[in-house]
Amino acid sequence: MTGTPFDRLELAYDALADAIDRVGPEQEALFLAKLALALAHRLDNPSEVVACIEIAVQDLGARELKK
Repeated sequence: MTGTPFDRLELAYDALADAIDRVGPEQEALFLAKLALALAHRLDNPSEVVACIEIAVQDLGARELKK
């Protein structure tokens, strides 16, 4: 799998940051959960979804995902 060019990744980051600001801190966790599920549905590859989840929790002090 190849990475996304920085300018396209920045576009996604900006859209994500804007959406988080719009939903507000009280709904941020729910929004992120809904986004993750929508992206998982579009990706249609459970192993890749799990790998992305692990990437997202790196360096956040979270416990390793149970397998």
